[in-house]
Amino acid sequence: MADLNACGRRACAGDGGGAGAPGAGGAEPHTGTTIVACAYAGGVVLGADGRVSTGNYVSNRASNKIMQLTDSIFLLRSGSAADTQAVGDYVRFFSEQLAGELGEEPSVQTVANLVATMNYNNKNNLVGALLVAGYDEAAGGQVYGIPIGGTIVREAWAIDGSGSTYIWGYMDAAWKPDMTREEAEAFVVEALALAMARDASSGGVIRTVTLDKDGPTHRYIGGNDVPRFHEELPPPAPPASMAVG
Repeated sequence: MADLNACGRRACAGDGGGAGAPGAGGAEPHTGTTIVACAYAGGVVLGADGRVSTGNYVSNRASNKIMQLTDSIFLLRSGSAADTQAVGDYVRFFSEQLAGELGEEPSVQTVANLVATMNYNNKNNLVGALLVAGYDEAAGGQVYGIPIGGTIVREAWAIDGSGSTYIWGYMDAAWKPDMTREEAEAFVVEALALAMARDASSGGVIRTVTLDKDGPTHRYIGGNDVPRFHEELPPPAPPASMAVG
């Protein structure tokens, strides 16, 4: 498996969603983000916020942290942008080669194992916490968590990134098995919005992808349309009866 030592990964280190340009004072880009994926009866839904930070400066509010590996398998990236982009590029190449040999697309599990092997073999050099989500006819919708170090675990839902620490309780409470497509999409969007409300390193826009037997469906939620919560809303105006003067 490829060794990434010579990839120049620190040349554009940043949020898992994109190359972070050097900011004010030459600060190295921050590695904060929120990524979420969950399986439902018939497929999977995955999503990510769009913020890339360089210190206290938001260098990109609409970065795309969802990388397509095959027609029906996607990679969610958090950590160093250069590291996660390199892993994704290598795995996409290997997946194309494997598809040519097999005469069909590799399974979600196979591609997830490629990502985990790449992450593990370079664990002393990479900073990347990844999620692989996809759909195949054999096993349906699948989600694999691949944290820093190269562990791989199949899960009903998975989260990662700095914003994930704020929503573990919500995920445990709101998750239910055999959700419908609409319920799963709402679940992912609300989880991301909650993390973005609390985590200063997550924000901007929300991107989601829904995968089922018919292929991927992409959705973009602009910053003005992201669900807001009570601590983000402006204070209500006082009743007319309380007006002074």
